[in-house]
Amino acid sequence: MQSFQSLGLREEILAALPAIGLHQPTAIQQEAIPHLITGLVDFIGLAQTGTGKTAAFGLPLIEQIQMQDSTVQALIIVPTRELCLQIEQQLKAFTAEMPGIRTLAVYGGASIQGQLIGLKKKPHIVVATPGRLMDFMERKKLVLESVRYVVLDEADEMLHMGFVDDINAILAQVPEERNIWLFSATMPAPIRQIVNQYMHEPIEVVIDQGQKTNQNIEHQYVLVQASDKTQALCRFLNADPLMRGIVFCRTKAGTQDLADYLSQQGYAVDSLHGDLTQKQREHVMNHFRSDKTHMVIATDVAARGIDVQDLQYVFHFDLPDDASYYTHRSGRTARAGKSGISLSLITPKEINRVKQLDRQLKLGIKRVRVPDANSIQEKFVENWAQSLWDEQPSLDQTLREQALGWFYEMSKEDLIERIVSIHIKAMPPIRDNRDLNVEVQEAVKSANRKTRLYLNVGKMDGLTKQSMLHLLTHQTGVGGKGIGHIEIRQKHSTIELSSADLETLTMELQGRSYNGRRLFPKEDNAKDPMPHHRKHIHKIKKTSKKKRNSKSSSH
Repeated sequence: MQSFQSLGLREEILAALPAIGLHQPTAIQQEAIPHLITGLVDFIGLAQTGTGKTAAFGLPLIEQIQMQDSTVQALIIVPTRELCLQIEQQLKAFTAEMPGIRTLAVYGGASIQGQLIGLKKKPHIVVATPGRLMDFMERKKLVLESVRYVVLDEADEMLHMGFVDDINAILAQVPEERNIWLFSATMPAPIRQIVNQYMHEPIEVVIDQGQKTNQNIEHQYVLVQASDKTQALCRFLNADPLMRGIVFCRTKAGTQDLADYLSQQGYAVDSLHGDLTQKQREHVMNHFRSDKTHMVIATDVAARGIDVQDLQYVFHFDLPDDASYYTHRSGRTARAGKSGISLSLITPKEINRVKQLDRQLKLGIKRVRVPDANSIQEKFVENWAQSLWDEQPSLDQTLREQALGWFYEMSKEDLIERIVSIHIKAMPPIRDNRDLNVEVQEAVKSANRKTRLYLNVGKMDGLTKQSMLHLLTHQTGVGGKGIGHIEIRQKHSTIELSSADLETLTMELQGRSYNGRRLFPKEDNAKDPMPHHRKHIHKIKKTSKKKRNSKSSSH
């Protein structure tokens, strides 16, 4: 194992590292820093979340800054506000012994005036989200003519968020004599196009996602009906009320609904999604870091940049759209050499998707069962008993002697039984103790059961069976063997396929267009099961609407 000293970093930087917990370089840091410290190369670093990418580019970037030059010399472009602030904080920590280096975070959702004031202080390094950076460039408040280094961090996420055009516009404005350092978890085609257009003979380093950084994560899944997902999650939270982690949902609405329901049930949770203001996001993160909330319900995009230590669990309430998102999510746990669990709550229709993820990422995902009341009690007491061993006695001598006198005639066994009984009474109640688990054989049968997909395009849109097959197999990756009878009518079409493929196609086709018509795929003649918490929220909203209507009619 190399040391940071062996990588050639200057003494002022090395002096700041122990205080922030950096003692040994990670794989990406070992590979990147020796190249980047020269300041003479374009560089591509492919590594997963949680591998130490910020230090991999941040430390050598600081080496290149000329403090006597008061222009913007380096630009770091990131997809989210949270990641922007996180990187700015880390850069300030890296430069603790070099106070002459100035950094500034520029991001949307916050006062533009405060950031304009920051620009007047002549920062050497600007960390920015694409939208706010473009805004400043258009206002001519930030010129890039002195930029010698551009870092694109989480490049694949910027692609998913639709920032590719902004990235192209920004890179077109920086001088030709500059170096670009690109860091990403994956390398989709549009990112490769940016590489080909703007980078010159880049050095490319790939850190295998199966390396030691992820070996401490145990990957699990539970198999339940869609309507039982919320109840299954609650049982895991009941077993360990002090558990810290993140629950990932696919949509903003689903995230907020689940957080609202869990809060109403007394769980210490909060939500994190794109509709929150920056002030609200900071409030959520401050509560999470200070342990006032134990669980954050989040979307993938909103969670980018979260860096909270000691998270034991990542829950996938909804499976992500692709494998890289699963890896990003899971990497939120098992930081700094600690262990963690990544647990997916899946429905019978999703069993094949989990198996595909397992094969693709070589994770060894294991099936576990949703605990029943007895298992929850056992785990609840076990966690509490462990906390007693960690607790340091703090009674003064007088009170200690009085306490010993109170219980002198009670046996140890009787005392333990009474204490445990009192603790169990404090458990959140389990109102529904059904066995929520679906057996794998049943799930496989359900996944392979034939159903039909309804698509809102037909002959009037120029759709034929041949073009339909091309759309399904080339645009979504579903194999042609899984597609049955296709019926194309004037205004819509139906396709026979397995339940598992229906789930995949519905997700993949959602939001796409065919000949200018936006696609709205759904299961034909069926309603999707609504999870319990969505029914609960839906009922509340419906009742509120009735009350408003009755009030209006009374006037």
